[in-house]
Amino acid sequence: MAARSFCRHNRFMSEQIYDLIVIGGGIAGMVAGTRAAERGLKVAILERGEAADYKCNTRWSGGIVHVGYVDPKEPSANIAAGIERNTRGYTDPELGRILIEQTGQVIDWLRQQGVRFMRTGPLSYLAWTMAPPRALVAGMDWKGRGPDVMLRTLTDRLQRFGGTLHLGVSVDRLILDGDRVVGVEAGGQSLRATAVVVADGGFQANRALIRQHMIPEPGAVKQRGAETGLGDGMRMATEAGAAVTGLDCFYGHLLSRDSMTNDKVWPYPELDAMAVAGIVVNRAGQRFLNEGMGGVHMANTIARGTDPLCATLIMDTPIWEGPGRSARIPANPSLERAGGTILRGATLRELASVAQLDPDGLEATVAGYNAACASGDFAALSPARSTDKAKPMPIAKAPFVAIQACAGITYTMGGLRIDRDARVLTPDGTPIPGLYAAGATTGGIEGGPAIGYIGGLSKAAVFGFRAAEHVAGARQ
Repeated sequence: MAARSFCRHNRFMSEQIYDLIVIGGGIAGMVAGTRAAERGLKVAILERGEAADYKCNTRWSGGIVHVGYVDPKEPSANIAAGIERNTRGYTDPELGRILIEQTGQVIDWLRQQGVRFMRTGPLSYLAWTMAPPRALVAGMDWKGRGPDVMLRTLTDRLQRFGGTLHLGVSVDRLILDGDRVVGVEAGGQSLRATAVVVADGGFQANRALIRQHMIPEPGAVKQRGAETGLGDGMRMATEAGAAVTGLDCFYGHLLSRDSMTNDKVWPYPELDAMAVAGIVVNRAGQRFLNEGMGGVHMANTIARGTDPLCATLIMDTPIWEGPGRSARIPANPSLERAGGTILRGATLRELASVAQLDPDGLEATVAGYNAACASGDFAALSPARSTDKAKPMPIAKAPFVAIQACAGITYTMGGLRIDRDARVLTPDGTPIPGLYAAGATTGGIEGGPAIGYIGGLSKAAVFGFRAAEHVAGARQ
């Protein structure tokens, strides 16, 4: 059954009062709307995209539901350790507890709706990958893959429960009655509702907001997502008195710099696995970041710099043939096959020449790094390098390999402050009546000084589900 278009049903929509209006049709919005409809609520999901396969970050994702790179069905202590390991205490404790307690339950609910999962590798966090998984190749491969199928499955379930997905609808503002949200203005019409869920994603595609909060040169960072997150939901909520938190970090990965001109080499493969095994240098051939903190941290560090296109990965043959091949979507050989540039040199000086790096600087940097690999004293490097997430490998065996890199931004990690039930909060911590938020438009879970990543699909699904449950409970 095709989703009904708002443009074809203006009068139909304007004459109704809904129990719940959801802004956005990604996983957060579809889970919220479908669960609320299942609970007997009258639901409308308003999605800006006009086609049945509307663009959104959910469709383009890898489809892996995890919490801090841990299987959500593992013991609570293991999941808590994963959150702590990645965010170093930044995650709001109450929101973290909800993720620990409920992600596995939401996976079970998704399965009950007909969403299929499969394990796609030996690592624990790959246990719940939406099926069918994407192919292990470079470039775009989302049509008919797990997340795309999941959204179509939930659309069908939503409609079976009596809810509607309206396409081609841009919401302009929230309607307030005193301090209570009672609906939205969309397409020149006022649509009334008992509650509204903001689930339209982050603000990663809004260059003005990105420049204001985190990156001096947004044009030098590759948009790795669907470019649908404009921050409209966050704007509307703050106009209604909402508080925001943690707007300075994003989730993303290292990409080949060719992604700026070659659409076949993004959003995959990411270069993180090779970067954490080798080193990343600037044009002077010098390290300038802590590779051991992982790809998300490195992408943020590169993007925040005055020269976001200066980064080059340096490795040797064992790294290229090891982590380069063992990553989930390996750069070796998929990057080169897709037209990405791989630079090689029989010596470090030769590599520096083809990579346009200072040869003396590169030789000195690699010598110091290799000495640290031999001694195990990575704290003496400048900058120091952590080793708790990945083991550094020496750069010693020719031919040497370089890949010129850039930062790729997928979604922003900060946004609206919410409580355990996904209610949007004011600066003093008071819930705004009738207003909820879920997914990348929320903050307080990911980011912080460690730029910690928890899992975009898990936090979106769980708090979308929580919002629906709270609205339904209040209606009983």
